Amino acid sequence: MKKIIAGLFMALDGVVEAPDQWHFPYFNDEMGRSVDATFSQADIMLFGRKTYDSFAGAWPEREAAGDEDALFAKRLGDVRKIVVSRRPLEFHWRNSEQLQGDLVETVAALKSEGDGIIGMSGSVSVVRQLLAAGLLDELHLLVHPIAVRKGMRLFDEGDSSVTLKLVSSERFETGVLELVYAPDDVTREGGYAEAKTHLPQE
Repeated sequence: MKKIIAGLFMALDGVVEAPDQWHFPYFNDEMGRSVDATFSQADIMLFGRKTYDSFAGAWPEREAAGDEDALFAKRLGDVRKIVVSRRPLEFHWRNSEQLQGDLVETVAALKSEGDGIIGMSGSVSVVRQLLAAGLLDELHLLVHPIAVRKGMRLFDEGDSSVTLKLVSSERFETGVLELVYAPDDVTREGGYAEAKTHLPQE
């Protein structure tokens, strides 16, 4: 069974939109290794259309330029890329294809095709849908010590809660926290009556 791992840059107030406008001052070697790990492990990358368009508009040129990020750009070009979109797409970046059929059904079938990693970067709407369907295995959040105060947040308004468990955490020198979460299948109950028993008694 393949594992789906989603990585997102997140501000302290939950904003995940347009990280290129606020996260670069915090990008150091530690974050570089973290980002590279998500992509280098992936056999398949799953993108929402907007995120894919952003990547396809930048990384092929960076690969061709041959600068410091060319190796990373080549990895992105070489990996199989599946794009989620409601309208037909044309592709100019190699190894790109459009997801066919229902998102949840198709991704569930994709997961069952042997071992490996399906990586995701950004693509917030797709992450939300896969979380709701119970298909996302790990959520890697790089939480930056900045409140952007505008833009889309990872979790929108909804009728039901999303329960997660912390798998690992690391603090970078810049103050960025790398938090890895997985779905939590434990039902948690209790109120103040239970909570107050844990308060200091003296």
